Amino acid sequence: MTTTAADQAPGSSSASTPSNPGTASPAVAPEPPDENVWLEEIYGEEPLAWVREQNARTEDLLEDADYAALEGSILEVLDSTDRIAMVGKRGEWYYNFWKDQANPKGLWRRTTWESYLTDSPEWDVLLDMDALATAEGVEWVFHGATFLRPADGEPYRQALVALSPDGGDANRYREFDVGTRTFVDPATGGFDLPTGKGNVSWLDADTLLVASTAEGLPRTASSYARTAVTLHRGESLAAAPRLFEVPEDHMMAVVAHDSTPGFERTFAVDYIDFYNRSTFVRAGESWVEVEAPTDVNLSAHREWLLFRPQQDWDLDGKTYPSGSLLAVRFEDYLAGSRDLLVLFTPDPHTSLQSWSWTRNFLLLNLLRDVSSEIRVLDPAVPSSEPTSGAWASSPLDACPPLHDVNAYAVDDEDESPADGGAGDDFWLVATGFTTPSTLMRGTLERAASGPGGEEGAGVVSRHAQVKASPSFFNDGDYEVQQHFAVSADGTRVPYFQVAARGLVLDGQNPTQLSGYGGFEVSRTPAYSGTVGRAWLERRTAATGATGEPQHSRGGVYVVANIRGGGEYGPGWHRAALKENRHRAFEDFAAVARHLVSRGVTSRERLGCVGGSNGGLLVGNMLTSYPELFGAVSCGVPLLDMRRYTKLSAGHSWIAEYGDPDVPEEWEYIRTFSPYHLLKDGVEYPETFIWTATSDDRFGPVQARKMAARMEAMGIRNVWFHEALEGGHAGASDNRQAAALQARSQHFLWRALAGG
Repeated sequence: MTTTAADQAPGSSSASTPSNPGTASPAVAPEPPDENVWLEEIYGEEPLAWVREQNARTEDLLEDADYAALEGSILEVLDSTDRIAMVGKRGEWYYNFWKDQANPKGLWRRTTWESYLTDSPEWDVLLDMDALATAEGVEWVFHGATFLRPADGEPYRQALVALSPDGGDANRYREFDVGTRTFVDPATGGFDLPTGKGNVSWLDADTLLVASTAEGLPRTASSYARTAVTLHRGESLAAAPRLFEVPEDHMMAVVAHDSTPGFERTFAVDYIDFYNRSTFVRAGESWVEVEAPTDVNLSAHREWLLFRPQQDWDLDGKTYPSGSLLAVRFEDYLAGSRDLLVLFTPDPHTSLQSWSWTRNFLLLNLLRDVSSEIRVLDPAVPSSEPTSGAWASSPLDACPPLHDVNAYAVDDEDESPADGGAGDDFWLVATGFTTPSTLMRGTLERAASGPGGEEGAGVVSRHAQVKASPSFFNDGDYEVQQHFAVSADGTRVPYFQVAARGLVLDGQNPTQLSGYGGFEVSRTPAYSGTVGRAWLERRTAATGATGEPQHSRGGVYVVANIRGGGEYGPGWHRAALKENRHRAFEDFAAVARHLVSRGVTSRERLGCVGGSNGGLLVGNMLTSYPELFGAVSCGVPLLDMRRYTKLSAGHSWIAEYGDPDVPEEWEYIRTFSPYHLLKDGVEYPETFIWTATSDDRFGPVQARKMAARMEAMGIRNVWFHEALEGGHAGASDNRQAAALQARSQHFLWRALAGG
């Protein structure tokens, strides 16, 4: 794995000890009365009957002629054959997974580089998911493939294909032969792992490392794998020898083998919670812990070990700041060396988002006030300016303002360019709110040495466009602006505004405000044909004062970069953790007020939308800031914060929100639990709550319960819809995705623009 997200998912540890059985159990916060617990039976007959009744009511409201046209327009975007077919290189082939109208479940396919460069590549179809679903009678959803490294000189051939039966997080792993384009029959020794949550890694051609909840293997309180096993061909998971285990109250166990020639290592990670982990490397028959604070993210690449602290790290008299990137040789660190090299240090405006190794260089993807910057580091050349990092650093000139641009390696294990390989090639993906995505490919190389033969002239890149997405709306008619609102505690909060050029600032523009604010996820500029067609280009009825020209207007789209996200690094995220969660909500409310004060919109014309953790965000806008919004679209949400740890994977998010079973923590959690903040006599905005039955991450029950309680309280204009398949994304194919997006967009437009 060559690319590492700075805000990558959680970790787990095997050396942890169980709690003392003699210790008295602490007091548990009491649960408020809940008349809707019966809706928590996800597949129960009565709850599903309630869901179908609600769906029919909502569809009757929303699915008019305008909705049908809107859904068709969105589906046209999603099914467009002119979209970029993004590829990943394995050996000499370039692999892609593709969905369109003719292939709603998708095709796993590959092509050569020469063919990919043409306007109509010749694709070698490996797996037709629609045909597979028909043949096996299971609505399989493709979740990726993991290749076995072949012997030297041999092509990549064996892969483990991850298939979800319903679009949820639990997968069945089946061995696939890309040469014969068939699954390897278990009767002849092919791997076929039953459905469960976890991960799988090849150890060798006949052995897998598996962390799974299938076949009765223990799971954590977060519903993820607690143990890992070594699985040989012909063995069952239940009989496979245990390799690694974590305590039940930790988040999950993960195992992986790095097969890079000359740097073969087996790792295990104890994800204690979302932000704390312990990492171990196999040494003979035992595990050796890579010693570091549990809130320091680490990743290994060939001879290097990289660290990114989540908080300031004091080590041997030095303090390494939160969000920095540090390096040391892997074996030196295990031997006791703590002489770390500082590769990147954040400042108040700049944060590290991810990094990617090519064969000889390290690419850093940065954000500066939520606009991309990219730097290339050369480990072989010391920096001439130590204050800028230990390794020579060169900018990659490819980042226009107010755009998101990311660079990552094509194939770091290929030979270097000097040997005819693509080892220092990189992909460059650029996008903006009004700029369709562009895929470029480039090569990194050291600049020619100076007149005295000295190195250090930097790294130069040559990159050129490979593919470009088409425009799906008249993007030239719109402009992107960045503004800053001031939150309740004085913090400046950036937001992007996408609107027609010459926008009339009279407070009458239908405005959709989107946010997330959690888990260190950054909301960056991105092109969306759906938003363009369903919101920006949609028109209100013509209005105007008597005697003046009638004026029809489109929508305004706004993305708020609130605390809890990762736009300014770990500190921006930590500022809204647990008892400080209210800061994310105050930031979002500040953006809403700023839009009104600037004349962009008004309460009656302003709506907000959020999904997942963003559903919790807009749920709090609904209950704590109802005076700011005319409509709320709340998707796959967290809303019952008293019982969230007992529902689906909720226990894994205690590090983000707190533990409601602990009385002291429930005291602050209750202040942002929308289900418990509803009050009689409040004028709530129009509300649409949507979810999916098969969402095994957040689950559908919190959305169900919120809608049921609001209706029982007599709150008007509350609508609910639950997709009966689709997982946490709410959709497993383009048709479902188009319907989901059309309902949300159409609801907001009807509520804010009057039809």
